[in-house]
Amino acid sequence: FLNVWRPPEFSPGWSRGASKLCRGPEGGELRAAGFTRISLGMQSVAPTVLAVLERRHTPGRAAEAAREARDAGFPHVNLDLIYGTPGETEEDFARSLAAAIDAGVDHVSAYALIVEEGTRLAARIRRGELPYPSDDVAADRYLAADATLTAAGFSWYEVSNWATSPEARCRHNLLYWTGGDWWGLGPGAHSHVGGVRWWNVKHPAAYASRLAAGVSPGAGRELLTPAERHMEEVMLRLRLASGLPLSVLDETGRAGAARALADGLLERRAYEAGRAVLTLRGRLLADAVVRDLLP
Repeated sequence: FLNVWRPPEFSPGWSRGASKLCRGPEGGELRAAGFTRISLGMQSVAPTVLAVLERRHTPGRAAEAAREARDAGFPHVNLDLIYGTPGETEEDFARSLAAAIDAGVDHVSAYALIVEEGTRLAARIRRGELPYPSDDVAADRYLAADATLTAAGFSWYEVSNWATSPEARCRHNLLYWTGGDWWGLGPGAHSHVGGVRWWNVKHPAAYASRLAAGVSPGAGRELLTPAERHMEEVMLRLRLASGLPLSVLDETGRAGAARALADGLLERRAYEAGRAVLTLRGRLLADAVVRDLLP
């Protein structure tokens, strides 16, 4: 089976923890149990970008940990990148892409920075200390990521994810995008089974104390309505290179798909075969396309 392990990105012991996992007995135990993938938060190789994001690992350390994971026998290793951080230059992102490719990983994820309310970054932007991330810059970074990764032998299979082969795709995340069932373990983990979604408390101390007391670590749950499940199916499946079956759309959605095709946002060959698949330009405007396909 395939699973994902993510190191604690904010821990001062990030580098030591990644090395211990990859090369120590813990790594052997995980591989023996069937774990085949490690995902590491690289974000950037630019010190200025890491400082803005308040990441404590040193530039280049994530790439080193990725090499250690491959050397330790994990067949699939992913590096996560973030683009559009205030102060990031075109050269910064190009160097980050090159470092990820040079690390020998078979999977790269690249996400536009989302500024979450309540964070120190949001407060700095609100005070005018940093500019708000530019949509135009984010689009340019995405195009650069797709071109660079494609040239290096990666193929996109989800808007923000590229892999070197079908086997390298993250099956765990594919469950999210295709409405499958999964169990999440650990602080803040989400789970979904049969249309019921629940999530754990976020803080590690609260999670540990609840387990020690024999109390569920669950923080909340929700039962998805048919309308919510349809909305998520359209929103998530459209992000995949395999696309969304046009048959799941109602009359309004099919009309929206026809408009998206005319605007060059959907692939014509896939459309004629009964599927909505985003073009490169469509990937840049995926949220707008989704809105046009929903009732």
